[in-house]
Amino acid sequence: ERIIGYEFKDKSLLELALTHASTATGKTYERLEFLGDRVLGMAVADTLYNKFPEEPEGDLARRLSALVQGETLAQIAREYALGDFIQLSEAERNSGGADNDHILADIVEAILGALYLDADYKTCQKVVSHLWGDRFYEMTQPPQHPKTRVQEWVQSKALGLPSYEIVGQSGPDHAPVFEVRLSVDGYDSVTARGRSRQEAEKKAANRFMKDKG
Repeated sequence: ERIIGYEFKDKSLLELALTHASTATGKTYERLEFLGDRVLGMAVADTLYNKFPEEPEGDLARRLSALVQGETLAQIAREYALGDFIQLSEAERNSGGADNDHILADIVEAILGALYLDADYKTCQKVVSHLWGDRFYEMTQPPQHPKTRVQEWVQSKALGLPSYEIVGQSGPDHAPVFEVRLSVDGYDSVTARGRSRQEAEKKAANRFMKDKG
């Protein structure tokens, strides 16, 4: 509550938002995470629409994607040490669950879902603005999509088109985790995981370009 600057009227909502399924209590943040994902998308889109009044839809969409991706959410969770508050089973905690990117990202969304139910959309928007801070302004230009960067790179090398393939899927049906392999002729393939196929492909593309310097 101190971190987000809001005191919950219904404390059980916040407790539920911090409860991982591994506790086997019959309670889990998954439904709140589902709701919070939608609230977050709206809050960030709303903020971008007003902060960048001259930008076209495509540029706003790229900014939105960068700000709501799992990697960004996990970074924010670490900045505010949210992992310290997650209720996990002993086995999950010992395996590093409190610092797992996917769990940390889920927790951020679950908290926003709980906040939406306990307060209202405007409160969620204020909290997002507070937690995301300067991230809204750090990109002077909309980021180029990593898959576009890979595409342009392989074309400059006269290579064949990059290939993205799903090689694994885990997690519950409503919140699956995808593992994607990116292959480029003549180079080692790279894999990455994400909460959607698009996010996994994006991470794989980022990893490939990072390896290329």
